[in-house]
Amino acid sequence: MKHIALALTGASGAAYGLRLLECLLAADCRVSLMLSQAARIVLKQEADLNLPTDTAALVDLLSQRYAGGELRAYGEKEWFAPLASGSGAADAMVICPCSMGTLAAVAHGLSDNLIERAADVALKERRPLILVPRETPFSLIHLRNMTQLAEAGAVILPANPGFYHRPEGIDAIVDFVVARILDQLGVGQTMIPRWGN
Repeated sequence: MKHIALALTGASGAAYGLRLLECLLAADCRVSLMLSQAARIVLKQEADLNLPTDTAALVDLLSQRYAGGELRAYGEKEWFAPLASGSGAADAMVICPCSMGTLAAVAHGLSDNLIERAADVALKERRPLILVPRETPFSLIHLRNMTQLAEAGAVILPANPGFYHRPEGIDAIVDFVVARILDQLGVGQTMIPRWGN
């Protein structure tokens, strides 16, 4: 069972993170979920989801919504969570959506919360780390932080959907980006056909 750490932060684009969670669980992955405080606000605004702060209640609610796999959730300050140590690192980590604040903190190794620490662990353990920024335009500071992360081995996968597959709605646009993330993780997907197929 592939173990994926998934963090949702305060950037717009909650639909990407929720759909990715759904797909990972449907693919029988073990998902360790982390939500920032700002992510909770965005989830309420964009998806009408008022998620409990208690991690057991959060897992219960999301497990009812999304079938398959194994879901665990951790709070921002759970320093004894397995993800905070190289000995408990996930096979890969995705921050989706990734705020510019989180991206900057990871780029500079701040590790002030579990999301940032888990990303730091992924980098130091040479595990795949995928950041999905949803911001436009990028400032020079954003670009330099992304360059620094790419040089450290992270994958920067902006939430920039393509349109060659002729999406017929928002769900298909979301699926385009989520399919690219799943491809990076080596998790099979049939949502978006390969180019030329």
